[in-house]
Formats: sequence, structure tokens, C-alpha cells
Amino acid sequence: MIDTPLITRLLLNLRGYRKDLREFEHVKLDAFRVDIRTQRYAERTLHVAIECCTDICHHLISDQQWREPDSYADAFNVLAEQGVLVPESAGKYRLMAQFRNKLVHYYEKIEPEQILSIARSHADDFTDFATAIEVWLASQQE
Repeated sequence: MIDTPLITRLLLNLRGYRKDLREFEHVKLDAFRVDIRTQRYAERTLHVAIECCTDICHHLISDQQWREPDSYADAFNVLAEQGVLVPESAGKYRLMAQFRNKLVHYYEKIEPEQILSIARSHADDFTDFATAIEVWLASQQE
């Protein structure tokens, strides 16, 4: 059985993180390079937003007793296989999970330009993910 209150709370959190990422749309790269606090804020916001997506994936997989993913990235494949995500979108979410691993395990190798670029150009991926989850949840209640 789907833990709807939990998924709803995670989706609300995800929308909040997306709102936070909007702050980076107008940040100048030169200023970002020298502002370590802003860099860390961007990194952490991306990290928790990605974690939120993977938490949602794992909760749905567990609740629905779908196949167990073999990685964070594969969790998005499982949702695509089950029609929760559009198969063509699973690739961008797999990249998101791979970036999460880089944030967690190889954080010293991430350049400020990469963080700012991802915060700007991929922030809408979180909105797309949340929308797909909401649409699927609504379809399950019919």
C-alpha cells in the first residue's frame, strides 16, 4: 500500500528545493566561484533534492513490490518500467543519481562551474519528476 502522506511530504520538500534552486538563475559565475558558502548551499540543495527523488523511488518500489533496483540510478529505470516515469526521461534521472554519487563520494573533484550549470539547467528536472509522481499517484486513486 502506498504511503501517500510520506510521498506527499517528500514531494512538498522537493518543490521547496526546486524553489531554492531558482536563486541560482541570476548568480554570476565569477561571484559564485569565490563564494564558498553559496557553492556549498547549491551543492547541498542539489544533493537533498536528488535524495528526495531517490527516496520517492525506493518507497514506491517497496510499496508496490516492484523489482529491487541494483543502484540509485536503476531505481529510476524501475519507475520507468512500471509506467510512473516516461522511459525517455529515465536517462536524465539516472544522470541525476550519478551526480549524487559524485557529490557524496568525489565532492573534491566538482568544479563550481559544474554546480552552477546543473543548478541552472537541470532544476526543472525536479519539477518534471514531481509532476510525473503526482500524475501516477492520481491515476492509482481512480
